[in-house]
Amino acid sequence: MPTVSGPSAHPKRRPAQSRHANRGENDRSGRDVRPGPAPAALLALATAVFITSLTETLPAGLLPAMSASLHASESATGQTVTIYAIGTALTAVPLTAATAGWRRRRLLLTTVAGFAAANTVTALSTHYALTMAARFAAGVAAGLAWALLAGYARRLVPSHLEGRAIAVAMAGIPLALSLGVPAGTFLGAALGWQAAFLTMTGLTVVLLGWIRVSVPDFPGRRAGERTGGQNVLRVPGVAAVLFVTLVFVLAHTILYTYIAAILDGLGMGSSTDLVLLAFGAASLAGIWVVGAHIHRRLRALMIAGTLLVAAAAAVLALWADAPVLVYAAVVLWGLGWGGAPTLLQTAAGDAGGDAADAAQAMLVTLWNVAMAGGGIAGGVLLHVSGSASLAWSTLALLAPVLAVVLAARTHGFPRTADLSHHR
Repeated sequence: MPTVSGPSAHPKRRPAQSRHANRGENDRSGRDVRPGPAPAALLALATAVFITSLTETLPAGLLPAMSASLHASESATGQTVTIYAIGTALTAVPLTAATAGWRRRRLLLTTVAGFAAANTVTALSTHYALTMAARFAAGVAAGLAWALLAGYARRLVPSHLEGRAIAVAMAGIPLALSLGVPAGTFLGAALGWQAAFLTMTGLTVVLLGWIRVSVPDFPGRRAGERTGGQNVLRVPGVAAVLFVTLVFVLAHTILYTYIAAILDGLGMGSSTDLVLLAFGAASLAGIWVVGAHIHRRLRALMIAGTLLVAAAAAVLALWADAPVLVYAAVVLWGLGWGGAPTLLQTAAGDAGGDAADAAQAMLVTLWNVAMAGGGIAGGVLLHVSGSASLAWSTLALLAPVLAVVLAARTHGFPRTADLSHHR
């Protein structure tokens, strides 16, 4: 992984062997002496990712009941998802910079405790304004968590296993979407929507103990080692990774947010749950493939993921006249998208080097900007041009994504031959 000197205006690359020197993870010869995989610690991080993702999306399955309790329209209640993304986008970069010197486990415990508090307030609130404030606070905690978790996973394992470690941690995302949201919706229907959020609080409390026992601590960065956001953008490869993140997530979100509307237009509205289940299962398979090969084939996997999602959008735009083709498209989409968080966060960390936390914070900000923008842009397209336009828009957005990935062959998404130099 390339590294960056402290606060200089034009960061210089140092030998890859020095990248963990401040952690005490290399011996004097420069060899990586970090321990092997720590399953309990990585699973704790995956659970934190699961809680982060599920906290964001859970209101989608509980909207009617929440709306009635809060005496607000469903559209207004739906903004509980938007305000969460806004909280993340506004605070990820400044709070990551402000907490760069904190010990890592202390910061992780603080963010997880923030989820426990926010979900508890959400469950107990009967006032719309208070609920929105709690959701904003949850988004703030998410911004810190997303900027922290990928780097934390990398530090738990030897360098050649970093990609797999991130893949394990990021498995919480498709699990939240494919299993967590349906389970929360079922629990909300059976016991009330408040029970779903209180269950999240209970799981978070268990996670706090799990982290305290199983996740090793690491120091933060000293003031002279930190790199600001403007300097990070000057590091070769970082801007390319951030552009790909913004546009790829925008393309995905336009399609995913309105998948129910797309299926309605195809006469498959009653099969939305099964389609999303197929998407979730394919996403898990995509994560497994990425985790197995990312340390040697990050560039190839990013290209393949982009092409798979593009193929899925093309099928939905041109040939979705039979359910079997729709399911085939969704499987391709899940395979291409499932590993994307792992690939993008790994690429950002590799390109950012010693400024990886700052690069991750910017990635988190742009990710949430893309999610909010995808929801807005998809809604406008749906209203103006109908559901058929959504797949075409996704396909069009993926063209510059593929172009940038292909162009960033030296930095950002390097060829296999370059990985040995950077790692």
